[in-house]
Amino acid sequence: MNRSGVFNYDSRYKGATAKPVFNLKQDRELSDSGFLVNHARIFVGSGLETYEKGKSALQDWRHFSLNWAFVDSKTRIQSGVKFCVCAKAVLPWLLMPLEVVYVDESKNSKNALASYSFGSGTLQGHLLAGEECFSITMDEKKDVWYEIVSFSKPANFLSVIGYPYVLLRQKRFARDSTLAMQKYLSADIAP
Repeated sequence: MNRSGVFNYDSRYKGATAKPVFNLKQDRELSDSGFLVNHARIFVGSGLETYEKGKSALQDWRHFSLNWAFVDSKTRIQSGVKFCVCAKAVLPWLLMPLEVVYVDESKNSKNALASYSFGSGTLQGHLLAGEECFSITMDEKKDVWYEIVSFSKPANFLSVIGYPYVLLRQKRFARDSTLAMQKYLSADIAP
């Protein structure tokens, strides 16, 4: 991890996934720089208990508890912490280095009663360049939502020639991650 060095995307975009998704999708500078925005959002339940369980699930990396992708569950979600996503692809397991860019938690904000999110940016050695945000939010109706927002573009020769495949894998990750969170959060909440 220490050899992964610095972010592999322009520092002016660092923290951009903290913006509302509408603003990110409308960001002309981002799209003109070749980045594509990906977004997935799914209803996972209702109430404060579900929100708290969802927050704990993010902190324990349950959204990465997939049979083809994972992050070490002991990895702390704290700004500046480096970690690797391990993913099985056509090739053997790939290790993709990232760093937590920000962590944000708010309660009683304008659009949500509670929100927890963190964003991570790609480092040198990652197949892609960009950033991804994972969040759990409870809105004013006490509905709880899990959301993934990212922007990315190829960072090396392999990802350039395989970009259509990479985009399919990103969509698959969004689908599998949202389903994993939905399944985990729909399980009975322990007393």
